[in-house]
Amino acid sequence: MARFSLFSLLVSVLAASGVLAVANTNESFSFAHPLEHRIAYAGARGMFVSWNTFAQLDTPTVWYGCDPFDVTSKATGNSTIYPTSRTWNHHVKLTDLKPNTKYWYYVSNTNCYGCSELPMYTFTTAREAGDETPYSAAVAVDLGLMGKDGLSNHVGFGGAANPLGPNDTNTIQSLLMYKDTYDFLAHFGDIAYADYALKESWQGYFGNDSLIPNKTSIATLYESLLEQYYDEMQPISAVKPYMVGPGNHEANCDNGGTTDTVHNISYTVSICVPGQTNFTGYINHFRMPSEESSGNGNFWYSFDHGMVHWVAIDTETDIGQNLTSPDEPGGSENENSGPFGTYNQQLNWLDQDLASVDRSKTPWIVVGAHRPWYVSAKNRSSTICLDCRHTFEPILIKHNVDLVMHGHVHVYERNQPMKNYNPDPNGLNNPSSPWYIVNGAAGHYDGLDSLNAQLNNYSVVATDKVYGWSRLTFHNRTHMTHQFVASKNGTVLDTATLYKEHC
Repeated sequence: MARFSLFSLLVSVLAASGVLAVANTNESFSFAHPLEHRIAYAGARGMFVSWNTFAQLDTPTVWYGCDPFDVTSKATGNSTIYPTSRTWNHHVKLTDLKPNTKYWYYVSNTNCYGCSELPMYTFTTAREAGDETPYSAAVAVDLGLMGKDGLSNHVGFGGAANPLGPNDTNTIQSLLMYKDTYDFLAHFGDIAYADYALKESWQGYFGNDSLIPNKTSIATLYESLLEQYYDEMQPISAVKPYMVGPGNHEANCDNGGTTDTVHNISYTVSICVPGQTNFTGYINHFRMPSEESSGNGNFWYSFDHGMVHWVAIDTETDIGQNLTSPDEPGGSENENSGPFGTYNQQLNWLDQDLASVDRSKTPWIVVGAHRPWYVSAKNRSSTICLDCRHTFEPILIKHNVDLVMHGHVHVYERNQPMKNYNPDPNGLNNPSSPWYIVNGAAGHYDGLDSLNAQLNNYSVVATDKVYGWSRLTFHNRTHMTHQFVASKNGTVLDTATLYKEHC
């Protein structure tokens, strides 16, 4: 949190001089200090290492090795920046690694002059397809900034629902506390919620005089909130692959439109600048294994990890079949985002990707998508993505997908395996339909949503009162368990095991 106030001052000075993200590294504080470390799988034998600095780097470099006393292998990468960004994003891809192997690594300027001393970090590469060793993965969707500038036990006037209890552990803390219980973290959309800056400001969350009057101040505050979130995630994302997918809050800066009822000001996308729209920050900040899976950037991709084939798809744009996605021009969210592929490109890719899965090596298939189509909630502004169901569900059924994880609705709901609105008669005992779970309860400023008073006929367990995340454990070729973990105390509130007779 201290970095926010320090760099707010620094950026104000830089902005006044016409400079944003590039700084003089000869100052007493080094702007080359590496921040926001994050890693992501790049196939079974690769790993992306990414980080940010307030200065441009000529040659972003990662040193790595299997022995902490022999970290001499080296790889270089590239840097990206976008309008209004206060930092540079650096990405280095490590290749020809050993599968399921622990490596030590550090990045450029880890011990630079004026920087605080940083430790070497570690990562473990993906398990090869066909490795049937049991393992767990974590899934947290709709996860925002925690602390004084995000979800907390105090909210601004106007009030947000479900503030944290004074002794509650938040979701980021919980994921960190239990990081040794999972191999990687999947986050299928809505990352940080920096676009809530407008709403938080007029509600007085940053002080009574914190009305945001112009594009410059919203851009600065938006970026500072992103920086805080990525700093909070670093103890996790530096050592556990952080696999992300797109959500609607990566597409905008105005919280989908918000009205300051105190000053009678309605904000629309007109307040937004290019750096805060059209998934710009998301595109620049992350690197996912799309090249390795013939996918498309950070929007749709797949990877194998042991006995599971993982797939991330995009419900925000490019859903195909002449349907307008929610975040596209003319879509229900009116964000003027994308498309990022050609006609039916994502659907064709998904069909081909799933058809190519070798179920003798990866018997399990898990798909992550942001917007749900089976959830006990009111359908406001494509809360329930019926067009997504129309396009994606036939392909998921065709290829016998085992589990579909959703978020977007800020609740937890475990449903039956489903096909065309009909619960599978076998339940979790070798169903022929995908199992659907919605867990968008990781937490952010607005708290949790409300479920319908009457749950849908396919709903098994649901709650709109508890923040939490999912832990998926793959025991063997035929059994996997889903657990809903309460962030506040680590209690497992719901557990269920799926049995599938994979060939």
